[in-house]
Amino acid sequence: MAYGVSDLLYFILLSPFLAASAGGLVYYLLAIVATRKLYKTRETAEPEIAAEPAISLLKPLRGADPDLELHLESFFLQGYPSFEILFAVRRADDPAVAVAERLMARYPQAPARLILTGEPPYANAKVYSMEKMAEAASADILVITDSDTSVDKDYLRHVAAAFAPERVGAATNLYRGAPGADLWSKLEALGMSTEFMAGVVVANHLEGMKFTLGPSMAVRRDCLRAIGGFAAMADYLADDFVLGQWASEAGYEVALLSRPINHHATALGFTSSFKHRLRWNRSSRFSRPAGYVGQGFTYGLPWALLLFLAAPFWWSGSLLLAVAAARLWLACELGLRLLGDREALRRFWLVPLQDLLSFATWIGGFVGRKILWRNERYRLLEGGKFEPVIPRRSKHS
Repeated sequence: MAYGVSDLLYFILLSPFLAASAGGLVYYLLAIVATRKLYKTRETAEPEIAAEPAISLLKPLRGADPDLELHLESFFLQGYPSFEILFAVRRADDPAVAVAERLMARYPQAPARLILTGEPPYANAKVYSMEKMAEAASADILVITDSDTSVDKDYLRHVAAAFAPERVGAATNLYRGAPGADLWSKLEALGMSTEFMAGVVVANHLEGMKFTLGPSMAVRRDCLRAIGGFAAMADYLADDFVLGQWASEAGYEVALLSRPINHHATALGFTSSFKHRLRWNRSSRFSRPAGYVGQGFTYGLPWALLLFLAAPFWWSGSLLLAVAAARLWLACELGLRLLGDREALRRFWLVPLQDLLSFATWIGGFVGRKILWRNERYRLLEGGKFEPVIPRRSKHS
């Protein structure tokens, strides 16, 4: 059967969608293999009888997020013999202060302190808080967790075990998404458990960990000194990414803890959730430009759907079904089996909508360089740095 020029042009136009769909299918299968391997390693590994070194938990706070008290309480309930908790806030009138003080009064057996840092001189206020807490901390292992994170009572035991080998300088955790009350929060949590963690597992499978994840990152003091301390990260937005990257470049190993923690999706409403996703994508684009472009191949399902809509034939429909089957298989292996996210199981039917929303914010990440973080505006700079956006003064002011 002869094909005309128009047919040839048609297939040329479709070829990027076909390549992206096929690439997405390969990525899903690779992620399944990596997930199953990590699960098997975790389940068959002999439990290490590790020393129990002192640990300092650093908790930068700002504002009272939903259920903040419940999230923070999980760190007071650790079944670990030697740890302290340090909280840091900018101002004494921050709503998080009252929450921290209630917990310190409720659990006097857990050494805890509250540090007032004042206004940060750095672009990254969280980094300034981490620096001040590290100066006051007594332990050599520093564990930093976000305020929207909660853990089980064995969390610190697993962290301590990860640092048993001297070559380990930093460690981070897999996490599962814990949804809030509305649909958009549920979609974001579903994406954490079934999409974002896939990229982490694949990266670990292919080259080992070269970064850490903000919800839970830990570092030895000697490793922190070797990379210039927290102050070296003052102008970087993705401090978690550079902490692991710099530790790896300094010759330390970055350990991935496969026992998941909970990362709570606190952004409620479409606008808030979309802006949160967009901020993360723009940050990734400036922190690792090449990797951000390659991230497009992780969206196999949206690409296959677009291909089918553009060319509704038997072959595109077959590819769409194969990609959808692989995507749901990955969601089961990753979200349910590895991360133990039972909530995600009840929302698997929302995976296509979640992926389309994630795909849209990935595209949006290519446009613009301004973000909103904690109600403050920043401008992203090359190399992953950023700076506050100072409002222009009126000519009459």
